Parts: sequence; C-alpha cells; structure tokens
Amino acid sequence: MVRVAGNPNAFKNVTSSALLTRWLARRSYPCVVPAEVDPFLVAGRVVSLWRLLDVVDEPPVAGAELGELLRELHSQPTPPVELRQLVDPFESVAAAIHQHPDALIEGDLVWLNERVRQLRNTWAALSPVLPTGLIHGDAHTNNVMRLATGQAVLADWDHAAQGPREWDLIQVHYMACRFGRHGQEDLDRFTTAYGWDVRDWSGAETLLQIREITGLSPYIRKASTDRIAYREVSRRVGSLHKVDASVRWNSPNH
Repeated sequence: MVRVAGNPNAFKNVTSSALLTRWLARRSYPCVVPAEVDPFLVAGRVVSLWRLLDVVDEPPVAGAELGELLRELHSQPTPPVELRQLVDPFESVAAAIHQHPDALIEGDLVWLNERVRQLRNTWAALSPVLPTGLIHGDAHTNNVMRLATGQAVLADWDHAAQGPREWDLIQVHYMACRFGRHGQEDLDRFTTAYGWDVRDWSGAETLLQIREITGLSPYIRKASTDRIAYREVSRRVGSLHKVDASVRWNSPNH
C-alpha cells in the first residue's frame, strides 16, 4: 500500500513512524508494518510503502480491543527510534490558525486564539500520574484494522511521540463526546482492558478540551477552499464557544 503526504515537512514524522512500527512488529506488537523501503520524497510529497493487509469490516473494533492495544503499547520499552516530544499539542492548530486566518469569522478567530493561549497554560500545569513514554498520539477505533484472521492491529502512526500516556487514553472519550462513537458500556470495557480509568484523573476534562481544539487543524487548513470544511470548523468552534457539549460533530468521512 502506498501512502502519500502532501506536506513535505511530514518527512521526519513519517520516517519515524516507519522505523517505529518496524521495531514494534519485530517485538510481535500488532501494528501495520512498512515495506523494506524507507519513505522518500516525490515532487514535494512524502511517499511511504506499507505491507498490504487482508482486512475485513466486521465485526467492528470494540473499545476493549483498543484498550488492550494501548496497554500493550504503553508497556513497551523505550524504542530505539528518535520520536518527537509531545511538549506542545497546540503546535499544529496554532500554525493552521496563523496561516489561514480566513478560515473563521473575526469573532471566532479572536476567541479561538485566546482559547489556545488559555489551554496552553493549563497544559503546562498538568501533572500526569502515568509514566511518560511511547504514545500512539491518535488512538481511536477508526485507526484500528480488523484482519481476516480476526486480529485487531493499530494503524496510522504519524502522531507517535514520547509523551503522557493520558493523551492516548482521553482520545476514546473525546470520540464518544463529540462523535457519539462509543456507549458507556464500551467505554467501561476500554477502561477495564487498559487497567486504569483516565476519567478518575483531575486533568481528564482539560485533556478532553485540548483534544477538541487540536482536532480543528485539518478543517482550518481546508476551510478557505472547501465549503464543507468551512461549515464544519464554524460549527465546531461555535459549539465550543457556547460550551455546548451536546453538539455532535461530523467525522472526516461524513
């Protein structure tokens, strides 16, 4: 399978993800595996090659399986791969706002810049209780593949980093809150499978709010040329501005 990233600045992360998954696969961790060809650039685009997997759509991946995958991932030793440090989760969204100010109306733009500033300060003051280490960075069930053998494997490692494990664990709750992707029973099974409940941590709500903001990045980048992205980013920012957690957001494949 060929993956193409349009941003040439993604080369370092894509290369790291290939090296990381190759190492994890050697340790029998269930993940996608790159081909024996390193990522390369073609006309400013980052190209990576991956082994094609025999995947099926059913049964859908459950929260418990994601919890097991993360538990096993977080138990791995420090990988012999240079990974980015998750110091500032707002880096991407802040750059998108700066580069595409026309993606939002003036009032939303002012509010969003101030919200990023506030949450950056709150992030810096957080005290994670789990050990910092290897994280996937974008761990949700849409990034888990079901093989024809029945096994679930973790894919899309472009956001892998060294950081707080709580960042991985809050993602499933963000997906439940904003996309209705998991019911309470599925969330509880996720927690049981992992062995620790991030909801019991005092910083959980803050991480959830940060996830909501950082998830805006791709829509902000597309909003000036894509009316669907423009409407979606406006909808999301509007619900955040009004502190309305009942508003369900459209997923990227909506």
